[in-house]
Amino acid sequence: MKKELVKDWMSTEVVTITPDTTLPEAHQIMTNEEIRRLPVVDSDGRLVGIVTIGDVRSAEPSPATSLSIWEMNYLLSTLKVEKIMTTTPWTITAEATIGEAARMMLEHRVSGLPVVDEEHHVIGIITESDIFSMVVLHEWGHEAEHA
Repeated sequence: MKKELVKDWMSTEVVTITPDTTLPEAHQIMTNEEIRRLPVVDSDGRLVGIVTIGDVRSAEPSPATSLSIWEMNYLLSTLKVEKIMTTTPWTITAEATIGEAARMMLEHRVSGLPVVDEEHHVIGIITESDIFSMVVLHEWGHEAEHA
C-alpha cells in the first residue's frame, strides 16, 4: 500500500474556477457538484489558489448583521473568490506516493490536495475520501477475495 501512487487514485475530472468567480457562484458550483473544494486557476490553467466550503461559509454574513437582505445579497454578489482563497495551497505531484499525500494532509490539516504538473497546471485532486477508498479496497477487498 505504501507504494501506491497519487496518479492511480486521484480524481482527474477536476472542477476549477477563476479568481474572478463570485462567492455565490463558487458556492453554487460546490453544491451542484457535491464537492468541498475548488482549485482556483489563472487563464493558463495554472493553480493560483484554492477555496473550500469552509472559506465560503466563513465569508457569508452573520445573522447578527445590521445589513438588510438586499444589501447583503448585493455585497455577496460582488465578492470575488480571489479575496477569500488560500493563495498558496499545498500541492502534490502525480508521481508522489499515497503515503506522502496522507502525511502532507495530516501535517497541514487539509482534506485534499490539488495534483499539479511541472508547470503548476492542475491535473487532478486527491482527497481523504480517495485515500480511504484505497485503504478499504486494499485491506478489505483482499479479505473478500479470500473468503
